[in-house]
Amino acid sequence: MSQPESNLAILLSTMQPELHPGAFAFVSLPIDADVSLSEVIATFREAEGLTVVVGEETAARRGWPVLFRAAWITLTVHSDLAAVGLTAAFARALGAAGISCNVMAAACHDHIFVPFDDGPRALDALVALQRDAMRN
Repeated sequence: MSQPESNLAILLSTMQPELHPGAFAFVSLPIDADVSLSEVIATFREAEGLTVVVGEETAARRGWPVLFRAAWITLTVHSDLAAVGLTAAFARALGAAGISCNVMAAACHDHIFVPFDDGPRALDALVALQRDAMRN
């Protein structure tokens, strides 16, 4: 595994965003719901229940109501969990394009969920941000 990067200029110029194929669903389930880790992308426990991100087909098969239909973009740079400014920079770029984002940081990469129909435009905005960072 590569070493995590914390330098913002390097993170932005090497973020290499990738749009995953397919649609993804945010659902909210009871804390004690029967959920297999093999079928989920991500989970988060809240006081109101368990937020689960799954492929849209999994939500349909399980009969789970979809709260948000998303496209999923991964920044493939190995970002340090303590890095400062990366989330703010890409959120600002997406916001300037009128695109909302829901962000999840994992051990190695940042994952961005945007409204499904905005996926290609979001990828374009992130690629433009990287291109601008490479010029500086």
